[in-house]
Amino acid sequence: MILPILLYKNKILRNKNKNIKIKSNLNNIINNMFDTMYYYKGIGLSAPQIGKNINLFIISINNKKLIFINSKIKSYSKKKIISNEGCLSIPNIYVNIKRKKLINVEYYDNKWKKHKKIFNNYLSIIFQHEYDHIRGKLIIDYLKKN
Repeated sequence: MILPILLYKNKILRNKNKNIKIKSNLNNIINNMFDTMYYYKGIGLSAPQIGKNINLFIISINNKKLIFINSKIKSYSKKKIISNEGCLSIPNIYVNIKRKKLINVEYYDNKWKKHKKIFNNYLSIIFQHEYDHIRGKLIIDYLKKN
């Protein structure tokens, strides 16, 4: 099911988001998030963008669906890269953002298997963008820093 995406003025997007109770059934919401993301031609979508203040986001890259539950960045490189980013919650606006080139992350997938991975470059950028949503941060917040 395609869900409405909240736009940047909605206060839900600014909330801190709660971790999800382990073993919760998230299949329906995850499927709806992928339907919504593909409909709006996105590459990532966070639960806050559909009105759910939980630590959940999805990414689609190279025809692969990635699901991130209760994610956290454990460490990151000092080296940064600049990315030009858009956001489904802020249509038609693009911002150059300095992101960490490499990040070390932990998360659960939709089967509640815990993962520890290192992402770099493009996947690192997308992960950090969606992770910002979980922390109540939007791309426009970077306009003050760049």
